[in-house]
Amino acid sequence: MPPTRSVLYVPGDKPRAIEKARTLGADAIILDLEDAVAPEHKHAAREHVREALSTPWPVPVLIRVNGLNTPWEHDDRELALTAGASGIVLPKVECAADAHALSLGLPLWAMIETPHGVLNAPQIAAVPGVTTLIVGANDLARALRTQPHPDRTPLLHALSSVVLAARAHGKTPLDAVYNDIRNPDGFTRECQQGRALGFSGKTLIHPGQIDAANQAFGVTETEAEGAKALIAAWDAARAGGKSIATHQGALVEQMHVDEAREVLALYAATTR
Repeated sequence: MPPTRSVLYVPGDKPRAIEKARTLGADAIILDLEDAVAPEHKHAAREHVREALSTPWPVPVLIRVNGLNTPWEHDDRELALTAGASGIVLPKVECAADAHALSLGLPLWAMIETPHGVLNAPQIAAVPGVTTLIVGANDLARALRTQPHPDRTPLLHALSSVVLAARAHGKTPLDAVYNDIRNPDGFTRECQQGRALGFSGKTLIHPGQIDAANQAFGVTETEAEGAKALIAAWDAARAGGKSIATHQGALVEQMHVDEAREVLALYAATTR
């Protein structure tokens, strides 16, 4: 998969914002037809999205459709199938059947934003065609009746459950949006927490959050050089007939080499 350090939501009824999004440096764009668009603007938003996708983009562009059993469901599906989107983002996926219902041959990013969604995340992640699980923390926190907390303590179990489900099935977990665009330090801390929990990247609501997300979920030159050195130590040990190696005083096994290669792959994908 392409990198997903930063995934920016852009309202489908804002053509100027959509056009600007081409140049912002996010790893992927989600053109939003759901929460960001009022009911009376849904039709116009669809046309703006269709127009935007009529020309090539430098990054994957997905469409967040309106939920199943809404008045806009079928028109959104038709748009996703015919406009050339890179995938579909389905909100409020609560069970595997929801994901199966939108199996249209495009990659499906399932939003986990309800208690049932969290509990059924393993079954959702196992559905063929689902490539990504996205945490929708705002709706989830409301459903759980939690109180706001700077460290997201009330949601940690749910966040980790989504990561666990995604990783168990080889899918990508994406962290939730951060609401306070006036608090860059808080955003950076939450990115760091998300990476520590195992997320591959973060969904964003403002262009000003892109660089911090790319940095938090990316690979520095120093980290890349460290990965190369570890692999070199491993290769030298194996060439000498050894089953394990040491690097900077630490034991190196195959799993460390695999991780180092993943680090280098991400570095290569994001420094072209």
